[in-house]
Amino acid sequence: MNTEGKVFKYPDNVDTDVIIPARYLNTSDAQELSKHCMEDIDAEFVKKVNNGDIMVAGWNFGCGSSREHAPLVIKTCGTGCVIAKSFARIFYRNAINIGLPILECPEAADGISAGDEVTVDFDTGIITDLTTKKTYQAQPFPEFIQNIIKAGGLLKSLKAR
Repeated sequence: MNTEGKVFKYPDNVDTDVIIPARYLNTSDAQELSKHCMEDIDAEFVKKVNNGDIMVAGWNFGCGSSREHAPLVIKTCGTGCVIAKSFARIFYRNAINIGLPILECPEAADGISAGDEVTVDFDTGIITDLTTKKTYQAQPFPEFIQNIIKAGGLLKSLKAR
């Protein structure tokens, strides 16, 4: 399983209120919520993101509240993967549960720039910056987590069993 796309880069400590501002949480419609993804830090994100594009961030991505809406809106926007130096624990778990591929790789987070074209091989954990021709090695997910992501989330993978 792979994804390829343009990079949107963010700093350390991007919290769930930045990913999806609480003022929009008056609906549970993922499509409606996704219209506001990242707007407080990157107002143009939802206008520019294409299916498969990749977020790259610093330390502690997804910190803050435990709402599942944060990874859900990232996925619903079409983002193919989030690469960060580290993820807040509950965000990490929520991302897997809803089928959003995420990889921790500090070297890639440092080396990849906004606008670069990047490909990610989830089976091997190899991240290739097509712009700079550099590769990075992230820890690939174990097979059972890859199956959850391929199914589109934990509930869908359980129903498929």
